[in-house]
Amino acid sequence: MSSDGNKKQFWKRNAAKVPGSIQHVYGAQHPPFDPLLHANLIKAGNKPPPATPGKPKKATTFQEFESITSDAWDVGDDDDELLAMAAQNLNIEVVMETANKVIENHSKQQERQRLDDTTELEQREEDTQEEVAEEEEEEGEDEEYEDDRVEEGDVTSPEVSFASQSSPYTDGRLVKSHSEAPIGSPKDTAGEHAALHRQRSLPHRPPVIPLVARIADQNTSGTPAMTEREASRLDKFKQLLAGPNTDLEELRKLSWSGIPRQVRPITWKLLSGYLPANAERRESVLQRKRQEYFGFIQQYYDSRNDEHHQDTYRQIHIDIPRTNPLIPLFQQASVQEIFERILFIWAIRHPASGYVQGINDLVTPFFVVYVFEYIEEEVENFDVSSLQEEALRNIEADSFWCMSKLLDGIQDNYTFAQPGIQRKVKALEELVSRIDESVHRHMQQYEVEYLQFAFRWMNNLLMRELPLRCTIRLWDTYQAEPEGFSHFHLYVCAAFLVRWRKEILEERDFQGLMILLQNLSTMHWGNEEVSVLLAEAYRLKFAFADAPNHYKR
Repeated sequence: MSSDGNKKQFWKRNAAKVPGSIQHVYGAQHPPFDPLLHANLIKAGNKPPPATPGKPKKATTFQEFESITSDAWDVGDDDDELLAMAAQNLNIEVVMETANKVIENHSKQQERQRLDDTTELEQREEDTQEEVAEEEEEEGEDEEYEDDRVEEGDVTSPEVSFASQSSPYTDGRLVKSHSEAPIGSPKDTAGEHAALHRQRSLPHRPPVIPLVARIADQNTSGTPAMTEREASRLDKFKQLLAGPNTDLEELRKLSWSGIPRQVRPITWKLLSGYLPANAERRESVLQRKRQEYFGFIQQYYDSRNDEHHQDTYRQIHIDIPRTNPLIPLFQQASVQEIFERILFIWAIRHPASGYVQGINDLVTPFFVVYVFEYIEEEVENFDVSSLQEEALRNIEADSFWCMSKLLDGIQDNYTFAQPGIQRKVKALEELVSRIDESVHRHMQQYEVEYLQFAFRWMNNLLMRELPLRCTIRLWDTYQAEPEGFSHFHLYVCAAFLVRWRKEILEERDFQGLMILLQNLSTMHWGNEEVSVLLAEAYRLKFAFADAPNHYKR
């Protein structure tokens, strides 16, 4: 089948569910096409390709998508804005040294892990062989014992013998007669023994890592919750935060490589600009901002069913249950009501963008972090109704203001036609063509457009690609990095894509590439993998953001 045929077939089957499709990617309110931009491009000489002569065909979803977006991103002066250097810079030597150490340590740990796995597998195989030999010896003894019983005449009828045993197929229930017992052929029995043998010979599967629990320290290598180094870092945070005026620049440097769970709530509030650096003013600011938020609730929330607001509220109401559906915390009615209020108030206070699908995801990291301010146990299955009402109100207001601060820096991602995302996806394509030409050419060969998978990466800040615990660790660095959400995220996406180069190059058609890129295997990722990703992203930023001529062709 031709490449075009594969693409048509893929989009027909997945138009309603693949995030690259029109219905799913752009949301209900903002189509990607800007007629003025299109007209300007035509005047500038960027004419669309001539129509193919012949019998006209009914447009497929992919053809509509392609025709709408094909002329949207001709390189222009606007790209210079994306390539502008950050106003502030961290100590480059410190961060580069940290990045190199992270990558070096990761390589050493991977090698040790491979050696340990090989040794463990060999030991399990030896143990399995010994078990099989013992079982065969025991079976031989049982057969000899049964033969002796037959010779002595000490054998009961089949019905009695089955009635005196519990069947493995009936969960320990006694079988009354031979007719009730499942009858298996010798082939079935042999298959069961073979399956049992295979099961025993396989290494144990790793434990399932909770999606949220142990957010601060979860790692796939199973490291302890608090090492000596982590305790030392926690002390540094506490000392820095205990002063009358917190040094925000020093706090950013300390936070870049991760924030301990115990101090993450206060650190996020400071780094986002929600709280002042002066310790004496913090309590009064918190009280004022929380009262202001609930003033908005009293003033605006009752208008959610008004004619000019009901469409916004309806879309929010539909999207909330879809937010992290695998985590019980977010399926609680009281949590969903909190999210509805936060998103509705933000939408009507920002009419330039309003509510756009994807913004609902951005509330969840703040909500989880600020819940941890009041509890010690795991949050994944925590019943928020057990919290005092004042605590819940504080969590809601703090989440609203910190999400608003984040969106202030990336609001052009959600205004009409979402130009911020279009520029970033175009920049991602340019960047990947520089850092890994093989991957870029492979995508071109099978006609995979970056927009079809990377739109979601920009729209949801990789939240749909990573477990929530990894998103929170990622946001530690985004909060510490100047323009972390608006600028550094581009380099994280590039490092994330190249991380899967082996799997990408193994796929040999459009459909296989799309399925891979929409379902990347990160469920068992932890702090270690995120740290390596961030180190690679910083190296890319160091090489390209500070050298724009190197970045552009």
